Amino acid sequence: MVINARILNKKGEIKMNKIMKRIREKKGFTLAELLIVVAIIAVLVAIATPVFSKQLEKSREATDQANIRAGYAQIMTEYLEWDGTSAIDAVSVPAHQTQAKWQCANDADKIKIADAGDVGAAIEVEAKTSGSYSISINTATGIVTVN
Repeated sequence: MVINARILNKKGEIKMNKIMKRIREKKGFTLAELLIVVAIIAVLVAIATPVFSKQLEKSREATDQANIRAGYAQIMTEYLEWDGTSAIDAVSVPAHQTQAKWQCANDADKIKIADAGDVGAAIEVEAKTSGSYSISINTATGIVTVN
């Protein structure tokens, strides 16, 4: 008895057609579809990279500003508690930013760290891409300088 390459189940139904249907329905992605997906991902990466680098630079600048303000607060605290006999050591803060101007202040050369108080002028700081900031106070005048 020849069944003509058909496989019958117990009920006599043809199983081969079901198997072939499943094989035909399971399709993979074509090369064109994969290339389109890769191109879309490449465009998204190209858009995101400059945005990410700008945000990274702003975070470095924010770190520098916070460290300079903390150094300023430390110097002022030491000055307020100063007994008048010992010297007040300068505070050194490392610079982390990589661009020459303050990006967070619309490419300004300087940013203001502290307002003018009773003594001295407002404290403005230039951006540095290497080295460190030195924060010191003149104990005779009470003027803080940041270099």
